[in-house]
Amino acid sequence: MLCAGKKSYFAAAVCIITVTSMLAVPYLQLQRLSHQPKVIQEGRRCGGKIANSTITALKGNKTFIISPYFDDRESKVTRLIGIVHHEDVKQLYCWFCCQPSGKIYVSKAKIDVHSDRFGFPYGAADIVCMEPENCDPTHVSIHQFPHGNADQLPRFEIKNRKAETFSVDFTVCISTMFGNYNNVLQFIQSMEMYKILGAQKVVIYKNNCSHLMEKVLEFYIEEGTVEIIPWPINSHLRVSSEWHFMQDGTHIGYYGQITALNDCIYRNMERSKFVVLNDADEIILPLKHPNWKAMMNSLQEQNPGTSVFLFENHIFPETVSSHMFNISSWNTVPGVNILQHVYREPDRKDVINPRKMIVDPRKVIQTSVHSVLRAYGKSANVPMDVALIYHCREPLQRDLPRESLIRDTTLWRYNLSLIKNVNKVLSRVML
Repeated sequence: MLCAGKKSYFAAAVCIITVTSMLAVPYLQLQRLSHQPKVIQEGRRCGGKIANSTITALKGNKTFIISPYFDDRESKVTRLIGIVHHEDVKQLYCWFCCQPSGKIYVSKAKIDVHSDRFGFPYGAADIVCMEPENCDPTHVSIHQFPHGNADQLPRFEIKNRKAETFSVDFTVCISTMFGNYNNVLQFIQSMEMYKILGAQKVVIYKNNCSHLMEKVLEFYIEEGTVEIIPWPINSHLRVSSEWHFMQDGTHIGYYGQITALNDCIYRNMERSKFVVLNDADEIILPLKHPNWKAMMNSLQEQNPGTSVFLFENHIFPETVSSHMFNISSWNTVPGVNILQHVYREPDRKDVINPRKMIVDPRKVIQTSVHSVLRAYGKSANVPMDVALIYHCREPLQRDLPRESLIRDTTLWRYNLSLIKNVNKVLSRVML
């Protein structure tokens, strides 16, 4: 026997580790080999209809593909952002068609369901496939089996195939707009604050909104600020407006917000230096710097090797108003006037304030809502005296008297530019 005669615990432990490692290496090699692409057909033209929807259901309606992205940060793979049933989806295969050879390669996928599923049966997932050598496939199909008819499978364009120079410094990702969203005034104010602070692009995953909100979105699309990603997730799954599972038969939380956030990071990985992850009623407000660029330059200098910066959320209840900036022309526009809400709730005892993020998208592998799940760099909590999240919404501490709230007029530093810009938008949208 390999370990015969060893009586001490130390020797036994060394022996076990040695045997385990001897067995593990071949197993890992076999696992890697099983995921290597294999040629199954030759001399064919790439078939299958190209998928144009944001969300595409595969046969059986247990797997939903959002979009594939080329990812060579560790090895040459295609990473598909998707939604899967965490128990029922056991195996998937990527079908790559290489031109001009016409060879079709099949690669077994690694299915990585994100850990932040919050009890729902469906969750965000990375479907990762090794790409064939000597081939830069432009499209990929996904199938439950390694054999079949490629012409019957939808084809997805693989994004990020070509590295680009950054076209913008800051992109804001907002997910998801649903519930016939009609908070028009606050949305315009948030958009104009993002632009004042340094955002050049805002990506919105839109499920639905009011007719008036559609007009506002059309203005920002024509301006070049907003990119709309249609998000018809309720056409495929029973969605919840809650973030955690309520045992109510729903399939996925908060309209698939986590999937949308991950897609937004990869979608902007090659075109934006930073990605800002927050909601439309949240603004990351710098306290020591005039804008995000100056703030991030300082934060990166102080935190080398950090790729994720987390900002503390603070509630400015919409139920408590200041008499300042009661602008009559805004009173007919539905929604909240954030300039009138400058009282924030104090911290709650034994409750940690949630955080939102500004990230280097090239360093993020998987994200949740309030933190990243996997990244190449470090994460840093930004001190509250540097920046905070201005979050104007319904109060969390409803019974607090006004004198217990903290007056914080940081937002008013931007009032002249904000009022001018909001008025310009309202006049152009004819509100």
